[in-house]
Amino acid sequence: MAEPDPPVSVRFSNATLDYHDRRVWSDLSLEFQEPSFVAILGPNGSGKTSLLRVILGLTPLSGGTVEVLGEAPRRGNPGIGYVPQHQSFDQDLPLRGRDLVQLGIDGHRWGIGRPSAAARRQVSEVIEAVEATAYADAPIGRLSGGEQQRLRIAQAIVGDPRLLLCDEPLASLDLHHQQEITDLIGGWQKRTGRTVLFVTHDVNPILSMVDRVLFVVNGRWAAGTPDEVLTSERMSDLYGSHVDVMRVHGRILVVSESTGSGFEIEEPHHLPEIHAGGGSGGGSGPGSGSGAGPRIEP
Repeated sequence: MAEPDPPVSVRFSNATLDYHDRRVWSDLSLEFQEPSFVAILGPNGSGKTSLLRVILGLTPLSGGTVEVLGEAPRRGNPGIGYVPQHQSFDQDLPLRGRDLVQLGIDGHRWGIGRPSAAARRQVSEVIEAVEATAYADAPIGRLSGGEQQRLRIAQAIVGDPRLLLCDEPLASLDLHHQQEITDLIGGWQKRTGRTVLFVTHDVNPILSMVDRVLFVVNGRWAAGTPDEVLTSERMSDLYGSHVDVMRVHGRILVVSESTGSGFEIEEPHHLPEIHAGGGSGGGSGPGSGSGAGPRIEP
């Protein structure tokens, strides 16, 4: 008897997203199975964060459909955890690290009563799991960037989500803290067998953990294993000009013919807020959308 197919965490079918009169990406048709660790890559304004917003139910598609954990996207889905980019808290914010994690359980009713003994125990256990017990009761604004990001991860996973969305969680962190946060998220994914979608401007720190890559650029996209997507041929097709992809000392380096200069995939990318406009677009071929809308710059 054949084993059943693994559950699908996210499925896009002919999905298109427009921003006013510009095509962000089109005819996105792919699925992310559980378990998997997916890197979402692409240049500035290509729609990486917008894809997470669609999954979170914050931005509607312009065309096509998306299914998240077996249902339509909706705000506040408890099956989804979310780790944002690192942004420092105000030093005088009267909030402990432990309080931040608690918001992952009862943030919708913050300020009403005290957490239950079971909730307090759940918070303490996840804080210990991310190795943040030593500073969990300190004011969140007085902690280092890496310490704050550990507590954000604890907040995201305290509800035991099936799907963890990470929006450039390594941004603004030094190399040491980047490695710590990468190991923390990768370790959680391996232990739980869940799905991680990891938006990043540097694929190299997570390359050993990645099962699949989704690369979006100029309204086009490609999906597959890192060896299938991060190639000179595939990148040249996506960018519409010759691109060399090289592996140097275990790192990925991309060289563009159009500029004559080399750049690594960790080139900084920050995306604008995206809201759906109208229309839908055409595309062709599994794993590669062909809508050729202009690049969106913030």
